[in-house]
Formats: sequence, structure tokens, C-alpha cells
Amino acid sequence: MSANDRQLDWEGCRNVRDLGGLRAADGRETRRGAMVRSDAVDRLTSAGWEALQAYGIRTIVDLRNPDERGADVAPRPQGLTTVSLPLDGIEHRDFWDLWSGGPQFATPLYYGPFLERFPDRTARVVAAIAHAAPGGVLFHCVRGRDRAGLVAMLLLALVGVAPEDIAADYGLGTGRPDEDAEVEEFLARQGTTAGEIVLSTLASVDVEAHLRTGGLDTAGLMAARARLL
Repeated sequence: MSANDRQLDWEGCRNVRDLGGLRAADGRETRRGAMVRSDAVDRLTSAGWEALQAYGIRTIVDLRNPDERGADVAPRPQGLTTVSLPLDGIEHRDFWDLWSGGPQFATPLYYGPFLERFPDRTARVVAAIAHAAPGGVLFHCVRGRDRAGLVAMLLLALVGVAPEDIAADYGLGTGRPDEDAEVEEFLARQGTTAGEIVLSTLASVDVEAHLRTGGLDTAGLMAARARLL
């Protein structure tokens, strides 16, 4: 499945992507329709919600903080389970006073420090995805780039997708053009790119060990892999 094939056009969202079609370590490919990452789904129109349901999504994992959630533009259909699991842990000010101000927040620069500090938060998100009811799972933040990108990175690494393919997937997620330009300029001043940071993060993190440290057991790891492959 090409990058274009993985992009989904759901009215109201602009950054929706299937994680299927990527080659895993055992030669299989990640399964189409199993997991989708996106920007905030409360922007979906009625037609957008219909497309989401038709695609087989039955569980939505919302990674946003409570103050980022808004009212749905169109009624959320019945038959969907929404699980709210704020990923940030924004109440931990000793961490976020450093990372939440300035363009460094809108980059994967914080991924490594975040994973070291908050294994429990990423593990509970992966557990919710792994043990979700039958059907596709969608996880989202606000723009569908950084928090959704972090979760996608862990899930894809867990089944052995090549780091280069994971970094390429991160690069497909965009914000507003002015935001993207600011981020690129900031990273250029640091002598790096978003893709290089994702690669260096993956090289320094044992994803399975990280998730186990956060509380995900063997059954949860197996369920996450089985859902994605």
C-alpha cells in the first residue's frame, strides 16, 4: 500500500492515515483497517462520520487533554466507543515547563525524554488499542502529528516496521503550512530534521522493554501485535 493509498479523505479532518501496508519484521504487512491515526475527529461532518464507520472503525482513542476537546460538529454516531486517555500528563509541570513552550513542542525532540519519563502513559494507550473491541481503532490528538505520531511510532516499531518507514510515516503528518515552516526552520537551526530525530529515538529505545516498564504485560504485547498484523 503506497503512502497515497493510506491517506483517507474524511470530510472535516485533514490528516487521516491508515497504518496498514507497511512491511513488518517477519515479512508480513501491517493490516489495512486495523489502526488509523488522525487529527481531532470532533471536526468531522456527518459525511465524515459515515466514512469513518464505513471504514470499520469501532473504537476511538482520544489522546488530547480535557481542555483541548470541543463539541462535535456533527452528532457522533452510535456504535462507536470513545476512550479518553490524555497522553501528555500536562500536570507534571517540571517536565512541561521545559517542553511545552516554543517550537520544540511541535517536534519529535521531546519523544525521547517523554518516553523515559512517562512509560505508564504510553503503555496504557497501547493497552487500550490492543484490547479494544473487534473492529478498527482510530487514535488521534489535535493535529494528528505529534502525540498520534508518538503512538504510531511505538506500534509500528513493536511489529518490526523498519525505522526508515516509521520516520517516513511521521513525515506525512502536517499541520498548517506556517506551522510546518516554523518547525522546519527551528530544527534546521538545531542541525537536524524531524525524520532524523525519529530515527535516533528508535535507535535508543527498546520499545517492548519500554512498554513492559509502563505496565503492559505479555498478553497485551501479543494482542497489540495481533491487531496490527
